[in-house]
Amino acid sequence: MRIFYFLILFSLCFFTSCENKQAIEGLWVVKSVIVGEEKITPNGRWMRFNSDFTQQSGNGWFQHSIGTWSLNPKTNELSILNSNGLNDLNEPFKVMINKNEMTWKRMEEGDSIKVSLIRSYKLPETYGDNLLGLWKLEEAIGEGNYFTQSGNTNTVEYLFFRWDKRFVIGSEKGRINGVYNVHGHKPEVELIPYGDQLKRDFWKVDSNKNSMTLKLLNTDSIVTRTFKRIHDFPQ
Repeated sequence: MRIFYFLILFSLCFFTSCENKQAIEGLWVVKSVIVGEEKITPNGRWMRFNSDFTQQSGNGWFQHSIGTWSLNPKTNELSILNSNGLNDLNEPFKVMINKNEMTWKRMEEGDSIKVSLIRSYKLPETYGDNLLGLWKLEEAIGEGNYFTQSGNTNTVEYLFFRWDKRFVIGSEKGRINGVYNVHGHKPEVELIPYGDQLKRDFWKVDSNKNSMTLKLLNTDSIVTRTFKRIHDFPQ
C-alpha cells in the first residue's frame, strides 16, 4: 500500500514538473519591470527558454546572453545562469504562469522586483531596430551640426544607420562618419561623430516603417530633421 501511495505521489510530482517545464518553454517578451514603486522597463527585452534547459535573451533583434535555466517544481522558483554574463547573487525568481502571461518576483538589495512577461512568437523591435537603414532628408528646421536647412541646397542629403552601430551622413556640408547609441528605455539616439570638429548630440526619435523625425534635445531652439526611407544611395 505504501508503494502504491508513493507511486501516486511520484506521478503527481512528475507530471506537475513536466507541466511547469512545458508552460515556461518558448519565447517571452517583457511587458514591464517594477523596482520598488518605480517602473523601469527595458525596450524590446525578451527571453527564450528551450526544452533542453538552455536559454537565450536579448533586446529586439540583438541577442546578447546565453546560458541555462532550471525550475524547482515544488517552490516554482526559477534560476537563470548566463554563461557569458555575471553571476546572479540574488535569490531565484518566484514564478507564476497564467496561460500566456508570466510573472517573476523576488527581492534585490532590499527592493521588491516584479517582472511581467507575455508569450510571443516573434522577436519584438526596439527603437534602434526601427532606425536601421537608409534615410533621405525631406525637411530640416533650425540650425544644427548636420544638414542644411530645406531649400538651401541642390544636394540630396541622407542618413545611414548601419547594423554595426555606425552612421554615415551625406550632405552639402560633406560626409560625416561616426557611431551611435540608442537609449535602452526611451526613443532617443546619441550621434557621436569622429574627430573633434563636431560634438556629440542627442535626438528624440519619432519613427515608423518609412518615415522618421529627429528632434534635437538639450537646446532652447527647435531643431528637427525629417526623413523618408529609401533603398538606394543618391547619385
